Amino acid sequence: MSKNAVPESLNEEYYQISSDILESFSKYRPPLDIFRFKEDVARIETYYRAGGRLSKEQVEELAELTREGLIFVSRRDHPVYVKHISYQLDLVLVDKNLKEREIADIFIQALTMRLENFMEQPVRALLERLREDVMVLCEYVWNDVHRIRALTRRLHTEHTLAHHSVNCGVMGTALFIRLYADDFNRGAMQRKLFENAVMGLFLHDLGMSKIPVFLRDKTQALSRDEQSKLLSHPGTGYEMLGKLDLKDRPVEQCVMEHHERLDGSGYPQKLKGKDISPLGRLCAVVDSYCAMVTNRPYAPAKEPAQAANELAEDAKHYDSRIARLLQSLIVTGK
Repeated sequence: MSKNAVPESLNEEYYQISSDILESFSKYRPPLDIFRFKEDVARIETYYRAGGRLSKEQVEELAELTREGLIFVSRRDHPVYVKHISYQLDLVLVDKNLKEREIADIFIQALTMRLENFMEQPVRALLERLREDVMVLCEYVWNDVHRIRALTRRLHTEHTLAHHSVNCGVMGTALFIRLYADDFNRGAMQRKLFENAVMGLFLHDLGMSKIPVFLRDKTQALSRDEQSKLLSHPGTGYEMLGKLDLKDRPVEQCVMEHHERLDGSGYPQKLKGKDISPLGRLCAVVDSYCAMVTNRPYAPAKEPAQAANELAEDAKHYDSRIARLLQSLIVTGK
């Protein structure tokens, strides 16, 4: 019949899936329960149970019913659905039935998975998969910059390298949009600059992938050699960018400058003031903030407002304008 025959109230309990989503499932063994809307009685009934197998006739019928807008999956299966789409992230751009908070869940899970795989084995093939997913995020946010808000509410609370990278990528993107709000509003922001900046924010700690986990998470005082290894990670990351053929300047700035400080007390180059790029200054604020608000082996998490306030008050080390923008973002959530 028609999609208009389906009650709007169903969307509170079910996803109405599209043909694109159906085609992404295993043809004969979809990973979750599937429901059909029966127009003659105006109610949902089970069409397929996960673990079963569809016949050839059912596969053809299911495709037709989906085109008619009569096939749904339960929101109770949200974790299964999120996991499925996280492996094919571009599906979020075609699924019009997902809510913004559900899409945010999918992005966080997908990007975390990609970064875990890449940081464990930083090779070009895994970098390309990560880049594809970051570009999907850029496309999603580019079409409506306010969409980043839902992601900022879903930051990881426990510190790992991948978790920190996701948190910094998300918060950094939100802060970048705020910093250049006038350019976004006037349509003057260059798409390529935006994409490279977001990529750099997710990859800023690339060099840490070469630091042993026991050293990254050590709770005792570091020896001089251990401290030297940790301090080398921006330079290591920069060398890795060359080997990965990732030479975009915004990415390099995030990797090399996120530990530089305005008074020259940072590392590795001890840059001062305006010698640090705007993106480097932004990444420094975001990197410190995201470290402060997660539980680490050597330090408990601080409240977001407290962490943002401390950074805003530290004009000696951090760009005051950027830190105040972060402070405002944390307070308003916008």
